[in-house]
Amino acid sequence: MIIKFQNIRKSYGAQAAIADFNLEIQKGELLVLLGPSGSGKSTILKMINRMVSHDEGQIFFQGQEVNSFNVQDLRRRMGYAIQSVGLFPHRTVAQNIATVPKLLEWDSQRVEARVNELLTLLAMDPTQYANRYPHQLSGGQQQRVGVARALAADPDVLLMDEPFGALDPVTRAALQVALQQIQQSTGKTILFVTHDIDEAMLLATRIALLNQGRIVQLGTPLELLQQPANDFVVNFLGRADLGLQQLSFRSIAPYVIPIEGTPPTHVIAHSATLREAISCMATLHVSALCVLKEDGTLLGQVRAADLLENNHV
Repeated sequence: MIIKFQNIRKSYGAQAAIADFNLEIQKGELLVLLGPSGSGKSTILKMINRMVSHDEGQIFFQGQEVNSFNVQDLRRRMGYAIQSVGLFPHRTVAQNIATVPKLLEWDSQRVEARVNELLTLLAMDPTQYANRYPHQLSGGQQQRVGVARALAADPDVLLMDEPFGALDPVTRAALQVALQQIQQSTGKTILFVTHDIDEAMLLATRIALLNQGRIVQLGTPLELLQQPANDFVVNFLGRADLGLQQLSFRSIAPYVIPIEGTPPTHVIAHSATLREAISCMATLHVSALCVLKEDGTLLGQVRAADLLENNHV
């Protein structure tokens, strides 16, 4: 466990924004705080690094109450990425990324190596981008630099508050994939705020669904889809889309059958999900696909009739 909220309450005047909030975040997970506007997502995130103070209860970071830290030391141990990015306009990309390492007095060679490492990780060639200024970058590139800056000093946890919300769908999807790759390759603990259901379902190892400052349900994406705690969960996730969303988490593997007669013309990887297979068949106007292993070995076929019948889509 890396972060623990214990009986947290936060009020603004007579209105309780957060009430009786309890949550444990495990090391290495990508936990998404999901919920409608005003549900308390950003407030919870900001209480971790003391941008917002809690009124009651305790918040522990690495086993130590956050109020016991020097606030600057605490924030330097936590990367923070937001929607507006907030890059320094008169500093180059490299200088922006180097902000915290410089404060920590890293030597210049170590700083340069870290900048190049992160730019490469985020698919931005250091030779092309390190010396550019923020105004010379696209919105998506600026957001990548913001993520790199948040990761620069190798923080214990990365806090992300709707970081991709202002981007176009294509750029947003690319950054979501990049974030998944970062999380998988580094094992970084990430706390991610969004109100976008598809984004939460794609990224999260667990989701804390909030409403009016309380956790309505906590679980994996599939648990929320298959076992919604109440009508709020069902309505928020979308009644009509629940079946399709569940298909995104189910493998085609159990539905592979031997090929009889002429094999299907088109193929799909055995690692594909049911939703990917059904979408592929619809696009190609076919009713079956050959299933291949990564090495090209033919495993069999999947048929639309089997997938649709067994999953009630």
